[in-house]
Amino acid sequence: MKSSPIRLKQKLSPKAAAAKKKRDIEYAKSPARKRKKAENQRIGQRSDSDLHHTGSGVKRVSIKNNRGNFGRGTKKE
Repeated sequence: MKSSPIRLKQKLSPKAAAAKKKRDIEYAKSPARKRKKAENQRIGQRSDSDLHHTGSGVKRVSIKNNRGNFGRGTKKE
């Protein structure tokens, strides 16, 4: 299995890992994700910012804000 260079591997049983892989693939191929991926490709990603999808469209925001939940942290997500 190919993965990112940052390895934060979960300790899952083989059965649970297979189920998670199936769920992740289904989510990645959902119609909403496909639309977002296509939109990102049209806009073009840059290394200095993230594309943040809102109900009204896409905004280019700083990586720190987008991944930090805009100052609210990520613990409660």
